[in-house]
Amino acid sequence: MEEKFLQDLWKVAQGKWESGVLPSAENLARARASLPNTLPDAGASLDFVQRHILDDIVPAFNGGSISPNYYGFVTGGATPAALFADNVVSAYDQNVQVHLSDHSIVTDVEFHALGLLADLLRLDRSVWHNGTFTTGATGSNILGLALGREFVLQKAAEKKGNPMRSVGEEGLFEVLHALGLSGIQVLSTLPHSSLVKAAGVLGIGRVNVRNICHADSQLHFDMVQLEKELARTDKASIVAISCGEVNTGRFATSGMEQLAEIRRLCDKYGAWIHVDGAFGIFGRVLDDSPEFATVRKGCEGIEMVDSITGDGHKLLNVPYDCGFFFCRHPDLAFQVFQNANAAYLTATASNGPTVPSPLNIGIENSRRFRALPVYASLLSYGKDGYRDMLERQIRLARAIYDWIFEHPAYIALPQTTSKFELLDQTFMSVLFRAKDDASNLELAKKINDTGRMFVSGTSWEGAPACRIAISNWRVDVERDIALVSSVLAEVAQS
Repeated sequence: MEEKFLQDLWKVAQGKWESGVLPSAENLARARASLPNTLPDAGASLDFVQRHILDDIVPAFNGGSISPNYYGFVTGGATPAALFADNVVSAYDQNVQVHLSDHSIVTDVEFHALGLLADLLRLDRSVWHNGTFTTGATGSNILGLALGREFVLQKAAEKKGNPMRSVGEEGLFEVLHALGLSGIQVLSTLPHSSLVKAAGVLGIGRVNVRNICHADSQLHFDMVQLEKELARTDKASIVAISCGEVNTGRFATSGMEQLAEIRRLCDKYGAWIHVDGAFGIFGRVLDDSPEFATVRKGCEGIEMVDSITGDGHKLLNVPYDCGFFFCRHPDLAFQVFQNANAAYLTATASNGPTVPSPLNIGIENSRRFRALPVYASLLSYGKDGYRDMLERQIRLARAIYDWIFEHPAYIALPQTTSKFELLDQTFMSVLFRAKDDASNLELAKKINDTGRMFVSGTSWEGAPACRIAISNWRVDVERDIALVSSVLAEVAQS
């Protein structure tokens, strides 16, 4: 049994797994029936537990990251190097939260992994080598808004001539009251739900996440309205930029000049700029090829913002759970996340750069060594390998859009009369619906019922739509466009 498990694990690592994208109804039913309703007095043998998991539970998993044709939720995958490293993480179970230079190398590895990641994303290490690894987009967005909350209220105190105030030390209500402010607002365009959730968790409030977009474009900022909101004297403001909108994959900004103008306005009014770069930030790994010029422009200027989040378990193709967070203000995180009255938890000196104890710059006091799979995969692929991976993903997305645009049964979204414009702006998401309204209501289900690929059901402009999110390292453009077009043609005929 163990030998079979290792063989299957090796197949997964090499991208040779041939199971379907969704489990069968029979496997799901059998797995649910196998789950105990009560905890027995006597424990079962290890052999029994292993067999139960492998024979009953695993067959009811979905293809998720191991299938190249699972196109839901920007799931990504796990590269062979990352999967190997993740198993090492489980085996050794290191405490990665306190930096003790003579105790373990793990915090040094995490610090270097952040530096390698900054290199991949073309971020200057001298400015951006401050950050941490998180559980994912929600955790990273909480960090970004928490630091933004601290920063904008300190700026408000500075403008009013008051002593510096700290929400981390004094509390949100107390600081707002002392400064005569009614609250904090987050100004964005089509923000991801995790950003809105972060605002709720931090006491900013979901209702205070506001869309400041053009009347004719849901994604792009209305710069006149943005300045009007930033100038308010009753609110402190955080600007959140969607670097890769969840449905279309498109960008909220279109180049260096627009980012520079947003930066100028935020500096003028004491606002913080946070980039939710869950998957869009990876557009920065592309080179100067004209083929991807529009994508590159969508990521230009990000080095001018204050904080950046990203998901490792998306286009970095490392296992769940893994997000990352960068900030260009090196001391701010400690003000918000320090463990008070715990001297033994402070950072210690090491040979080389000072490595902060992660528990004083992030949410968790204990967590998994999630930096090791990132470190391993970055070393394994390098800049060129990740560029090749992303280029294949974009080319597949564009090939699918090209096919959908020409098919009489489907509508490519956002709607346009120019196929060139559609393909030029495509990153790694494909959004579409059926032309027939009745068919459109069941479209996602019909596609997924084929068992050959999986898409996410979503909504666009008040009507159901389907999204194909291409993020797996296993992409083969020729093979996958043949499969996708075959499935969509079959569904259209039915």
